[in-house]
Amino acid sequence: MITNKSILVTGGAGFIGGHLVDQLIESNRVTVLDNFSSGKKAFIDHHMKDENFTLIEADLLDSNTLDDAVSGKDLVFHLAANPDVKIGAKDTRTHLEQNVLATYNILESMRKNGTKEIAFTSTSTVYGEAKVVPTPEDYGPLLPISLYGASKLACEALISSYCHTFSMRSWIYRFANIVGERSTHGVLVDFISKLRADPEELEILGSGKQRKSYLEVHDCVDAMIYCVEKSQNGVNVFNIGSKDSMDVTEIADVVTKSMGLQDVVYRYTGGIDGRGWKGDVKVMSLAIDALRDLGWTPHHNSKESIEIAVEALLES
Repeated sequence: MITNKSILVTGGAGFIGGHLVDQLIESNRVTVLDNFSSGKKAFIDHHMKDENFTLIEADLLDSNTLDDAVSGKDLVFHLAANPDVKIGAKDTRTHLEQNVLATYNILESMRKNGTKEIAFTSTSTVYGEAKVVPTPEDYGPLLPISLYGASKLACEALISSYCHTFSMRSWIYRFANIVGERSTHGVLVDFISKLRADPEELEILGSGKQRKSYLEVHDCVDAMIYCVEKSQNGVNVFNIGSKDSMDVTEIADVVTKSMGLQDVVYRYTGGIDGRGWKGDVKVMSLAIDALRDLGWTPHHNSKESIEIAVEALLES
């Protein structure tokens, strides 16, 4: 367990960030920096009166505020980013600014303040359409097909270079699709919203055959913390996901069943070559051997993760 550290969590009011703060605050002093563009104060309200909790409402592109936030910190968990993969096809600057430049600003503030450790949430999309599935961390070349994936890969490169140049240490997490309580976007939120509006028909982007790995958010946070505790290389890269995968139609079946709906008509958009959108990777499954060798394994497979997440989202 990470203990007795002063930790900055960027994007700490977000879906994964809020759950991470819940775990870290038990044994550490935690500062959340969030501009609330997608994060929600409701996710961290229960910590507001904790003497070990501080909230800074600011943007990572504001370097002066960021310098103050990083000052005195032992470790930075950098989760803040624009997570919308689809937006890159319409707005080519968003991921550059909110992912790449924001990460550069974090690293610069760390360098100036002497903060040496950063844990970064990357993504499976850095692999692009990998020819090896499940895909291991040493797969290459890395050829992302979305601007989001490209921006995260650029962030990984910046972090690696800063670690080698300025004697820092990093943990880079390449996530599968993370689902669960407080999720604000993604296929489950999309399906539930559509079915509440029309319980007889469900629009499914793409062919419905896109097959990917899913991991429940508490498993994800557990793995993130475990990596920091157990892996002490200069640059530590880990896939975080489940050991299997599901296709989109199978997910639709779980959602409709959980909502007590029958005879729902599925309407597929077809998309581009069966994709849901430009940049949608049709098949994604991560090899998690490196994490398992470190001693960690997920509690839930993809279907169980989806079922737990749907139940939590319906209750909320």
